[in-house]
Amino acid sequence: MADVNRRLAENVPGNWYVDSTCINCDTCRQLAPETFGDSGEFSFVTSQPGDARQLDAARIALVACPTGSIGTSDKTGLSAAADRFPLPIAHGVSYCGFNSPKSFGGNSYFVEHPEGNWLIDTPRFVERLVRRFEAKGGLRYIFLTHRDDVADAALWARRFAAERIIHRLELASQPESERVIDGFDAVEVAPEFLAIPTPGHTRGHMALLYRNRFLFSGDHMWWSRTRGRLSASRSVCWYSWPEQLKSLRRLQEFSFEWVLPGHGQRVCLPADEIQRQVSAIAL
Repeated sequence: MADVNRRLAENVPGNWYVDSTCINCDTCRQLAPETFGDSGEFSFVTSQPGDARQLDAARIALVACPTGSIGTSDKTGLSAAADRFPLPIAHGVSYCGFNSPKSFGGNSYFVEHPEGNWLIDTPRFVERLVRRFEAKGGLRYIFLTHRDDVADAALWARRFAAERIIHRLELASQPESERVIDGFDAVEVAPEFLAIPTPGHTRGHMALLYRNRFLFSGDHMWWSRTRGRLSASRSVCWYSWPEQLKSLRRLQEFSFEWVLPGHGQRVCLPADEIQRQVSAIAL
């Protein structure tokens, strides 16, 4: 947890605060936007939690914070908040929490499936979350969207004897991965799961489409809270912006309602509205 002696001056007075170890990853602002704001260089408490709902969200944000930069003088409810992860989103898809500093606070997701459970990118390796996954039947697959967000993938794979899936152009980040995707054609990696190469952010970046409803988009695109629409950014494109635009246009071949990114806000919209917004980005 955060150090009160390093409390940022920008925090409003009260029990909750952010300290100077914050890396401005946006995790807390995604989870508790009524409590945490963006200075441009770090997050800070803009408003103390005012009711039970806001307090619950702030506790979840504290647990998820990759750098332990959130603090509070009232520890009540923090253990219960930690036990809520993975946090359900919809239809057996959950947000893992426990974001890792190794992926700059990237989000990861858990999918419960009768043929074996999945991780999409990975959270911090913590025993509390290990036990939660064990109670849900363990892990069979770990899908890695790209090299930036592998975090503790090797530890998760070893603990559950899970199969890591990664593109060959990203393999240097997890050289012992059990399954390697070649080329740039979409590949059914298991029933209901389609790996879609989306080069741009990195050379071998991939998205994962589940049940034609959920697109785990990695760092390819995300929902922008400030713009109120789907977004992608040249400024965080490490390989090729023209290739990323081509990959966005390619996503118009597929139907989905959810965009679940590694960085940025997740969103659910009608499939036709998703496609309209993807088209607008890719122009």
